Amino acid sequence: MEQYSFLAGVYDQLNADFDYDAYAKFISSLIKENEKEKTSLVLDLACGTGKMTFALRELGYDMTGIDLSENMLAVARQACYDNGISDILWLNQDMTAFELYGTVDACVCCLDSINYLTKLSDVQKCLELVHNYLIPNGIFIFDINTEYRFEQVYGNNDFILENDGSLCAWHNEYNEKTKICKFYLSIFNEIEPGIYERYDEIQREKCYPVKKICSLLEKCSFELIATYGDINGAKLNEKSEKCYVVARCIKEN
Repeated sequence: MEQYSFLAGVYDQLNADFDYDAYAKFISSLIKENEKEKTSLVLDLACGTGKMTFALRELGYDMTGIDLSENMLAVARQACYDNGISDILWLNQDMTAFELYGTVDACVCCLDSINYLTKLSDVQKCLELVHNYLIPNGIFIFDINTEYRFEQVYGNNDFILENDGSLCAWHNEYNEKTKICKFYLSIFNEIEPGIYERYDEIQREKCYPVKKICSLLEKCSFELIATYGDINGAKLNEKSEKCYVVARCIKEN
C-alpha cells in the first residue's frame, strides 16, 4: 500500500504547527550564502502536499515538486487550483528513479524523506540522480533524523497528533539491530459531526549515521559544505534530533 495513502487528506492539519516559512527562509539563506551563480530553478524532492514547495515559491524560486504519492500530489494540485497558482510543475515519480526535463540550480529534500529510503543502495541512487540533474556547483539541501531521535525520541514510544476533525494515534517500534523504525498509524477523520472514519497505515524509516551519509555524498561527487542541528543554524551535537546538510554538486567541466 502506498505510504501516506490515507494520511494525505489530513497531513497538513496534523502538521499545522510546523513552520514551513521559517524552514524555507533558512534554505534560501543557505542557497544565497553558497551559490556560485544566481539560483532560480529549484527541485523539491519528496515534496508531499507541497507546503515547502509553496513556501520556496513565495521567496521567488521557480519550483518543481516530485513525490511518489499520488494522493499527496492531489492535495498540492488542489491547493494550486484554490489559490490560482499555475507555475509549479508537479511530477509523480520515485525519488530513486526520477527524470527531469533539464537541470536545476538547487535541490531540497525536507522532513526526513531520505530516512524513508530503507536501503543504503536506494539512498545512493537518489543522490546520484540529484547530482545528475543539478548544474555544476548546484546546491543540495536536505535533512535526516539523527540516531538520537530514533533511539531517544521515537524508540518504542506512542504519540497523539490532533487537530480540528483529525487525530492520528502513532505507535513506534525501533529495531536497534536493523536501525529501522516502524510507525503504526491509526488515523481518525471526522466526516460529519461526531462520526469518524478510521484508516491504518504502517510506515518505515531507516536510521543512518550522519558520517555515513556524508561519506556517501562524497562518493556521489558532492562536496559537503556544512551540517546544522536546527533551522536557526545551531551547531550539530549529540542531542540534535535533526541534521540539516548542505552540499555542492561537483562536476568536471
